[in-house]
Amino acid sequence: MAGKKSDKPVLLSGGNPQIPKGYGDGPVKAYIAAMPGWKSEVGRRLDELIEKTVPGVHKAVKWNSPFYGIEGDGWFLSYHCFAKYIKLAFFRGAALDPVPPIASKTAETRYVHIHEGEALDEALLAGWIGQASKLPGERM
Repeated sequence: MAGKKSDKPVLLSGGNPQIPKGYGDGPVKAYIAAMPGWKSEVGRRLDELIEKTVPGVHKAVKWNSPFYGIEGDGWFLSYHCFAKYIKLAFFRGAALDPVPPIASKTAETRYVHIHEGEALDEALLAGWIGQASKLPGERM
Protein backbone atom coordinates (compact mmCIF):
# COMPACT_ATOMS: atom_id res chain seq x y z
CA MET A 1 0.00 0.00 0.00
CA ALA A 2 1.58 3.29 -1.10
CA GLY A 3 2.46 5.74 1.65
CA LYS A 4 2.09 3.15 4.44
CA LYS A 5 4.71 3.63 7.15
CA SER A 6 6.71 0.52 8.00
CA ASP A 7 6.09 -1.05 11.40
CA LYS A 8 9.72 -2.14 11.46
CA PRO A 9 11.98 -0.16 13.83
CA VAL A 10 14.50 2.19 12.29
CA LEU A 11 18.11 1.07 12.58
CA LEU A 12 20.36 3.87 13.76
CA SER A 13 24.10 4.24 13.17
CA GLY A 14 25.86 0.89 13.43
CA GLY A 15 22.57 -1.02 13.19
CA ASN A 16 21.27 -0.14 16.66
CA PRO A 17 17.45 -0.40 16.77
CA GLN A 18 15.51 2.76 17.57
CA ILE A 19 12.96 1.56 20.12
CA PRO A 20 10.78 3.96 22.12
CA LYS A 21 11.64 4.31 25.80
CA GLY A 22 9.64 1.85 27.86
CA TYR A 23 9.72 -0.31 30.97
CA GLY A 24 9.23 -4.05 31.24
CA ASP A 25 9.85 -7.11 29.11
CA GLY A 26 7.93 -5.87 26.04
CA PRO A 27 10.25 -3.03 24.97
CA VAL A 28 13.34 -5.21 25.57
CA LYS A 29 11.88 -8.05 23.49
CA ALA A 30 11.06 -5.53 20.73
CA TYR A 31 14.67 -4.27 20.81
CA ILE A 32 16.04 -7.83 20.61
CA ALA A 33 13.71 -8.72 17.72
CA ALA A 34 14.91 -5.62 15.83
CA MET A 35 18.62 -6.29 16.36
CA PRO A 36 20.07 -6.98 12.89
CA GLY A 37 21.39 -10.35 11.77
CA TRP A 38 23.44 -12.42 14.23
CA LYS A 39 23.02 -9.77 16.95
CA SER A 40 19.37 -10.72 17.57
CA GLU A 41 20.29 -14.28 18.60
CA VAL A 42 23.05 -12.97 20.90
CA GLY A 43 20.59 -10.46 22.39
CA ARG A 44 18.10 -13.26 23.04
CA ARG A 45 20.78 -15.38 24.72
CA LEU A 46 21.94 -12.44 26.86
CA ASP A 47 18.37 -11.69 27.93
CA GLU A 48 17.78 -15.34 28.88
CA LEU A 49 21.08 -15.52 30.77
CA ILE A 50 20.29 -12.33 32.70
CA GLU A 51 16.77 -13.58 33.59
CA LYS A 52 18.16 -16.95 34.71
CA THR A 53 20.95 -15.37 36.77
CA VAL A 54 18.81 -12.62 38.33
CA PRO A 55 15.23 -13.85 38.75
CA GLY A 56 12.79 -10.95 38.79
CA VAL A 57 15.23 -8.58 37.07
CA HIS A 58 13.68 -5.28 36.01
CA LYS A 59 14.03 -4.27 32.37
CA ALA A 60 13.70 -1.13 30.30
CA VAL A 61 14.73 0.39 27.00
CA LYS A 62 16.33 3.80 27.45
CA TRP A 63 18.49 5.70 24.96
CA ASN A 64 17.87 2.92 22.41
CA SER A 65 19.48 0.27 24.63
CA PRO A 66 18.11 -2.46 26.93
CA PHE A 67 18.82 -1.86 30.64
CA TYR A 68 18.65 -4.41 33.45
CA GLY A 69 18.37 -3.60 37.13
CA ILE A 70 16.99 -4.27 40.56
CA GLU A 71 13.79 -2.45 41.53
CA GLY A 72 14.64 0.47 43.80
CA ASP A 73 18.38 -0.06 43.35
CA GLY A 74 19.10 1.18 39.82
CA TRP A 75 20.58 -0.39 36.70
CA PHE A 76 23.57 -2.74 36.67
CA LEU A 77 23.92 -3.64 32.96
CA SER A 78 23.06 -2.48 29.46
CA TYR A 79 23.99 -3.38 25.89
CA HIS A 80 24.06 -1.58 22.57
CA CYS A 81 24.55 -2.59 18.91
CA PHE A 82 27.49 -1.25 16.96
CA ALA A 83 28.38 -2.08 13.35
CA LYS A 84 30.79 -4.93 14.16
CA TYR A 85 29.93 -5.89 17.76
CA ILE A 86 27.55 -5.68 20.71
CA LYS A 87 28.85 -3.62 23.62
CA LEU A 88 27.84 -5.05 27.00
CA ALA A 89 28.25 -2.43 29.75
CA PHE A 90 28.63 -3.24 33.45
CA PHE A 91 28.10 0.06 35.24
CA ARG A 92 30.12 -1.05 38.32
CA GLY A 93 32.36 -3.34 36.29
CA ALA A 94 35.60 -2.24 37.96
CA ALA A 95 34.33 -3.99 41.12
CA LEU A 96 33.76 -7.33 39.37
CA ASP A 97 36.12 -10.31 39.68
CA PRO A 98 37.66 -10.77 37.22
CA VAL A 99 37.33 -7.23 35.90
CA PRO A 100 35.74 -7.15 32.40
CA PRO A 101 38.38 -6.42 29.76
CA ILE A 102 37.51 -3.03 28.25
CA ALA A 103 37.91 0.21 30.17
CA SER A 104 35.55 3.18 29.92
CA LYS A 105 35.91 6.93 30.24
CA THR A 106 34.02 6.38 33.50
CA ALA A 107 36.29 4.74 36.09
CA GLU A 108 33.66 2.29 37.40
CA THR A 109 32.21 1.15 34.05
CA ARG A 110 33.72 -1.77 32.15
CA TYR A 111 32.72 -3.29 28.81
CA VAL A 112 32.69 -6.59 26.98
CA HIS A 113 32.54 -6.54 23.18
CA ILE A 114 30.81 -9.49 21.54
CA HIS A 115 31.69 -10.07 17.88
CA GLU A 116 30.01 -12.25 15.26
CA GLY A 117 31.00 -15.91 15.52
CA GLU A 118 32.48 -15.63 19.01
CA ALA A 119 31.34 -18.22 21.51
CA LEU A 120 29.77 -16.61 24.57
CA ASP A 121 31.47 -17.64 27.81
CA GLU A 122 28.13 -17.96 29.56
CA ALA A 123 29.68 -19.08 32.87
CA LEU A 124 31.91 -15.98 32.98
CA LEU A 125 29.04 -13.70 31.89
CA ALA A 126 26.70 -15.22 34.50
CA GLY A 127 29.34 -14.63 37.17
CA TRP A 128 29.65 -10.98 36.18
CA ILE A 129 25.87 -10.57 35.93
CA GLY A 130 25.33 -12.09 39.37
CA GLN A 131 28.04 -9.95 40.96
CA ALA A 132 26.85 -6.78 39.20
CA SER A 133 23.25 -7.33 40.33
CA LYS A 134 24.38 -7.21 43.98
CA LEU A 135 26.24 -3.90 43.65
CA PRO A 136 24.56 -0.49 43.95
CA GLY A 137 22.99 0.31 40.59
CA GLU A 138 23.13 3.42 38.43
CA ARG A 139 20.21 5.83 38.68
CA MET A 140 19.42 6.85 35.10
